[in-house]
Amino acid sequence: MEIISSIFYFILAGLFEIGGGYLVWLWIRDGKSILFGVAGAACLIVYGLVPTLQPPNSSFGRVYAAYGGIFIVLSILWGWKIDKVIPDKFDLIGGGIALIGVLIIMYFPRN
Repeated sequence: MEIISSIFYFILAGLFEIGGGYLVWLWIRDGKSILFGVAGAACLIVYGLVPTLQPPNSSFGRVYAAYGGIFIVLSILWGWKIDKVIPDKFDLIGGGIALIGVLIIMYFPRN
């Protein structure tokens, strides 16, 4: 159950980070209202809080290293679903490698 909740928190953090960054992007790059920027900043603050919900035995460095792999995969999915950029085989291979790294860093048994 701890692994499932950990994965949930990784995904939640990713959605807040990518969503927040996207809202700031829309504000600055696409000329949307400053409210997009404010909402994006709020999402980015929540993103900073969510990783602290990882299991107590997880170190900051390990959590953020593993999160990098989750971020890669979520960014590919975001680009596909939101920006309509279909991932190619290299995106998929890279994302798969990143996920393998996440599994090793976070969930591989240690002595």
